[in-house]
Amino acid sequence: MSKIVTAGEMRAIEEAAVARGATWSGLMEQAGAGVARVALEVLGNPAGCRALVLVGPGNNGGDGLVAARLLHDAGVQVTLYLWRRSDAAGDENWRLCRERAIPEMRSTDDPQGRALQSVIADSDLVIDALLGYGASRPVEGELATIIATLNTATAQRTRMNSPFVLAVDVPTGVHADSGAVLGDAVRADLTVSTGPLKRGLIVYPARAYAGELRSVDIGLSPADLEGIMAELIDEKLARSLLPPRPPDSHKGTFGKALVVAGSVNYPGAAALASAGAARVGAGLVTLAVGRSQMYGPGRLPEITLHPLPEAEWGVLGEAAADDVLAILGNYQVLLVGPGLGREKATRAFFERLLGLQSPRHRGQIGFRIATAGSEKAAIKQRPELPFTVVDADGLNILADLIHHPETAEVVPATIWDRLPHGRCVLTPHPGEMRRLLGVEQIADHPVDVAKDAAARWKQIVVFKGATTVIADPEGRVRVNDGGNPALATAGTGDVLAGAIAGLIAQGLKPFDAAALGVYLHSAAGRMVRDELGDMGALAGDLLPRLPLAIRALKQVEGKGEVRL
Repeated sequence: MSKIVTAGEMRAIEEAAVARGATWSGLMEQAGAGVARVALEVLGNPAGCRALVLVGPGNNGGDGLVAARLLHDAGVQVTLYLWRRSDAAGDENWRLCRERAIPEMRSTDDPQGRALQSVIADSDLVIDALLGYGASRPVEGELATIIATLNTATAQRTRMNSPFVLAVDVPTGVHADSGAVLGDAVRADLTVSTGPLKRGLIVYPARAYAGELRSVDIGLSPADLEGIMAELIDEKLARSLLPPRPPDSHKGTFGKALVVAGSVNYPGAAALASAGAARVGAGLVTLAVGRSQMYGPGRLPEITLHPLPEAEWGVLGEAAADDVLAILGNYQVLLVGPGLGREKATRAFFERLLGLQSPRHRGQIGFRIATAGSEKAAIKQRPELPFTVVDADGLNILADLIHHPETAEVVPATIWDRLPHGRCVLTPHPGEMRRLLGVEQIADHPVDVAKDAAARWKQIVVFKGATTVIADPEGRVRVNDGGNPALATAGTGDVLAGAIAGLIAQGLKPFDAAALGVYLHSAAGRMVRDELGDMGALAGDLLPRLPLAIRALKQVEGKGEVRL
């Protein structure tokens, strides 16, 4: 199950499931059973193992009681530590634990947490079932003591007596929607989400507290989840997006990509972007670059070259746009922007290439002049661009045109209407996103930021970061949870843009190509980190590992549950 939900969406899903015939007790039983199943995987042979279950007052605590009972029945020695759970006669799961004489401790009897500290030290596993996805208040009092005691006991993971910590749904102290830490939070080794993943878990700082993420089925039907538009890009989804590679294919089968990139200051971006397209399997990649930059560093011999006229040394101008427009019909996808620069001539090149100029300033290459002088007619007469990936300086130029249009031949309000809707993939990192939106800070959840931008711009948006979000204008969202310091270096974004373009060339729809490109880029980054470490890795190290990531994805069998 790879859906991602807010707390409100999860409540609505559960209520809808009950309305269709499920029961609250049944949902809790399946949730607790899923937690127990994962816990037994962690413990291995349950004989002689000790588990401590921290039980809170709500449904999350009920899930913990179900898991405690099932672990006890499997042979695990279980102890309950109860916080604010009343002796309600109707608490069936607690009654079943008491029937089994599972030992109990109460936080009210342990104000300094000394007894808790002792039982943690004797445990192989601690299950955090204190607070669920509805928690929003700051952690304080007894709860703060419990969390601090647990975190102190597990701070040094090399200690032989440090238990494994499993959180139910979200680590206590984490906001399930925003990912904020409410003062302090449990630092889990693994978080088991009952049903869909709670979206706070996929962003920082919560991501650093959640550990590995797992999702377990609680008996929801596809109908219960059909309205959820956000999903995680897991192995199963990524594998389903891989383009076919028939044995009777030739280079034309896998499409042609045209990359316009590089300048005198950023010659390497052209090499990284074009190689990224080739390394994911595009049949032919052409790099269109200024004549002075034809023989820049790192060019793959397999990449064909198209020299462009320059307005000045290493800088493209309007004449280069006419040259690109003349050959654009031979390619399935255009990538423009990496290392392009932001000079005045380059901005004119970009405006002309993407048809952003007002009609009176447009040349005759690639479209007919509007006889009536109507701007609307000119827009309609211009042939549709191929699928286009706009990255790096392409995005910065767009931001300049929107927010600093003094010298531009374009009306800022019309920019998004001039671009063909749904045919562009925009790939901003947070700094570029701030410039595009014209704000100093982005305070919202990245899912909301990407979703709103895609709807406003009517394009596919890849909002890059430790958690990368792909959104389309219809509201669909895919999320890649692949934070990796090995990717935090110059040029990795150029490789990603090239990979997305290379997948579009092979026939994938832009939204699917963006999702698969992000996944493969992240997987290649993990390989680099594992082989070289997370310091000193270079963007070029990703390139030979992209095909290895594809091969590994083809070889992996589906697990049935989300694993990150």
